Amino acid sequence: MPRIIDLTGKRALITGGSRGIGRATAILLAEAGADVAIHYRNNDQAAFEVKKIVEEKGRECLVLKAEISRKDEVERMVRSCLERWERIDILVNNAGIWTYGEMGNMPEKVWRETMAVNLDGVYYVTNAVVPWMKKQKQGWIVNVASTAAVRGEAFHSHYAASKGALVSLTKSLAVELAPDNIRVNCVAPGWVETDMCTEVFSDPEFKERVRQSIPLKRIPPPEDIAGPILFLVSDLAVHITGEILNVNGGSVLCGG
Repeated sequence: MPRIIDLTGKRALITGGSRGIGRATAILLAEAGADVAIHYRNNDQAAFEVKKIVEEKGRECLVLKAEISRKDEVERMVRSCLERWERIDILVNNAGIWTYGEMGNMPEKVWRETMAVNLDGVYYVTNAVVPWMKKQKQGWIVNVASTAAVRGEAFHSHYAASKGALVSLTKSLAVELAPDNIRVNCVAPGWVETDMCTEVFSDPEFKERVRQSIPLKRIPPPEDIAGPILFLVSDLAVHITGEILNVNGGSVLCGG
């Protein structure tokens, strides 16, 4: 029986691909037939566990260690993909950090680190990949933002600002790259059961308050975000570009 979504022959680069949403996305894209390259920062064991799962599904998996906030390391990572595959069809900009920051008492280092990873990293990777997508006259880019980009988030203004910038970047690139048949979209998750939230979710009362604040009354696993990403890089989304797809169980009902 043919797949409804078939990515056979496609090559995907996923940043932050060793854990959470990136891990779930890498596995789901592989199940749909794509070869995947996963970027990670420091957890070798987690990255190679993803590689094993992808290869068990009969797909190739490249494992690429890099500091996403460093241009030279990102360009080396992209070159490694291209030397192996000679093309990158799909780019998922997923790597990001979420830290506490109280305005008026926020160290500059905290602000800079968030912008370097969440925004500069997306620029470095996208800037390196787009020329090849233009050459191919085809490409799919999905940026992973957050509902914080549209609603704001107290004590995480630096995070919200970085994700808000991704929303604007998505819309701008969608128009700019459309003539080259490159579709650029964004997925904006709300709360997700990932390592990023482990610390705050260690408080059962807080976690229950979060769950109750979501109309669907559930905190989703990463796979619930990977599904919409898969949709956006498939032919089912052939006429969608510049879209901000909120995936939050109804907790934030406003457009990006």
